[in-house]
Amino acid sequence: MADASPDNPSALGRVPVEITISVGRAHPTVTELLSLERDAVLTLDRAIGDPVELFAGDRLIGRGELQEMEGDQAGRLAVRLTEVARTDESG
Repeated sequence: MADASPDNPSALGRVPVEITISVGRAHPTVTELLSLERDAVLTLDRAIGDPVELFAGDRLIGRGELQEMEGDQAGRLAVRLTEVARTDESG
């Protein structure tokens, strides 16, 4: 099989992967969920400065900090990686 390192990108290495960023979870009751209206606020289980988690599918791949882009990307969110999860299958 061809080496898929950044120096030798194979066809597989060019396949885009969707990354999901988890900033926290809310735990409303069913009654609270059904009564949600515009401008309702759901309190999350994390603080603003807490790390966010990055997932590829359901696999945790890292953690990071939210930050706002500058320049021509001003106002867009980004994640600065602070930890990359181990990728070996042994744990």
